[in-house]
Amino acid sequence: MLKVAIVGASGYTGVELIRLLSSHPEIEITAVTSEQSAGKSIAEVFPSLSGVFEKTLEHISIEVIAQKADLVFTALPHQKAMDYVPRFLELGKKVIDLSADFRIRDAATYGAWYEEHKAPELLKEAVYGLPELHRDEIRNARLVANPGCYPTSVVLALVPLLKNGLIEPSSIIADSKSGVSGAGRSVSQDTHFPEVNEGFKAYKVAEHRHTPEIEQELSLLANIPVTISFTPHLLPVNRGILSTVYASVKNDMDEDSIIGAYNEFYEKERFVRVYKKGSFPNISNVRGSNFCDIGIKLDKRTNRVVIISAIDNLTKGAAGQAVQNMNIMYGFPEDTALRGLPLFP
Repeated sequence: MLKVAIVGASGYTGVELIRLLSSHPEIEITAVTSEQSAGKSIAEVFPSLSGVFEKTLEHISIEVIAQKADLVFTALPHQKAMDYVPRFLELGKKVIDLSADFRIRDAATYGAWYEEHKAPELLKEAVYGLPELHRDEIRNARLVANPGCYPTSVVLALVPLLKNGLIEPSSIIADSKSGVSGAGRSVSQDTHFPEVNEGFKAYKVAEHRHTPEIEQELSLLANIPVTISFTPHLLPVNRGILSTVYASVKNDMDEDSIIGAYNEFYEKERFVRVYKKGSFPNISNVRGSNFCDIGIKLDKRTNRVVIISAIDNLTKGAAGQAVQNMNIMYGFPEDTALRGLPLFP
């Protein structure tokens, strides 16, 4: 039985990890932490876990957690995880980090978008945890940087096109919409119910911190530096991301050939579903699941391909992908604890 700890368990991502891991036959959750709710049962904070998982939340003590767990999930805010991850590694623990702190390989780039990195020596070692691209590296990793939700939706939408050289990398535009849970559980005016309900707006236009993460992975796929236009939007729903991605097609291709490239690339991928011609995803169809759904349309008039992808930002965009990475690292079937169908809307 693999013993795991969840550091930062009282946020939306943390409780999603508990929801998934509590049904994993090979896992024992031995510790859950929360600085704000330490001393309370997790079921007091999230009554949905009553009778399912009721372990008491504790303060973060690296040494105590390390004694209890073999693997640590760090579900902490950006710029906080790097205070803890190096020490867990020094104590011989494997880590799956769900913040942005180890996703970007270049320390200067991280510094430009976040702050000066406190453990830059780990950036080259950390494996970017997108299984569809980095499965072999994940298998042997001791530190996995779990991807962001927007990057997961955008990168998976583009992999077959860039891998096969079918589009102009300089032409990529990504227009993404996320549910409010993507902003985390902390209270803010921008995510207050009266501000969000019946509204729909763009935010962080041309400056969202997921941009360098997306560009990093797309550049690796294209073998050249890739710069994109990325605009996120806030949807008045709890969870889900819908990304509409545009790119100019290089050659005189037909839509069937493009869809065929997606079907071929993702044929063996358990959690990517490519839609049939003329069909497109809806976030309600992936809610609560680890699926990424993709629909493709070739606009012959403009010679652009339009790719629409949908994920649950808390599952394939966070906790579900983290569990998928754990399964790969420890040789469990990749879909263990992730086989559940999407929740009904």
